[in-house]
Amino acid sequence: MTTRSKNYRKAAEKIDRSQVYAPLEAVRLAKESATTTFDQTVEVVFRLGVDPRKADQMVRGTVSLPHGTGKSARVLVFAVGERAAQAEAAGADEVGGDELIEKVAGGYTNFDAAVATPDLMGKVGRLGRVLGPRGLMPNPKTGTVTMDVAKAVTEIKGGRIEFRVDKNSNLHFIVGKASFTEEQLVENYAAALDEVLRLKPASAKGRYISKATMATTMGPGIPLDATLTRNLTSDSPS
Repeated sequence: MTTRSKNYRKAAEKIDRSQVYAPLEAVRLAKESATTTFDQTVEVVFRLGVDPRKADQMVRGTVSLPHGTGKSARVLVFAVGERAAQAEAAGADEVGGDELIEKVAGGYTNFDAAVATPDLMGKVGRLGRVLGPRGLMPNPKTGTVTMDVAKAVTEIKGGRIEFRVDKNSNLHFIVGKASFTEEQLVENYAAALDEVLRLKPASAKGRYISKATMATTMGPGIPLDATLTRNLTSDSPS
């Protein structure tokens, strides 16, 4: 059995597992639980009523959080020539063609996102075994296979996140850091929620978001009421 810390148990005692909390209430509880010396990440998990084994029920997308993630993402770009120069000017951490592809093929994954121009995807596609399991493979659906590499780099650096339902129908995404204000965390959550709802597959049956939980890196899960979609920064959302 896992032994929880005193602070974890103290935070867990404040959470009523028999109820679900409005986003603002959940954020307050999450911030109260973040008592460590480092700035903990605040994450949300949705259990979706979809079957990810079916292609038409795969929920995957991106969203730009209005207040960013609290972390400066390391972005790698597969591009050459003018596009490479544009990526570097936009702040990409590493840019290159064949040599960079070989470096990644050797197991290098010290980055948070990868972008590629379409003309290099024939070669980048061979990196699936390295990038795929880590969710780093460039994909046109998430805007990471594009000729406008500068825009992609800027958006990722500015707080764009990617999310994808896993094989157990769970969807994970971060909404910021515990040091963020309550309003910033709730507004980031609202932006992500809107995009997840927009991507609801037409073929999905029953309740779309069956369960939602918010938690900090070291804190307990807080049951979240995902049916609330308006006026989320108010104490009385509707």
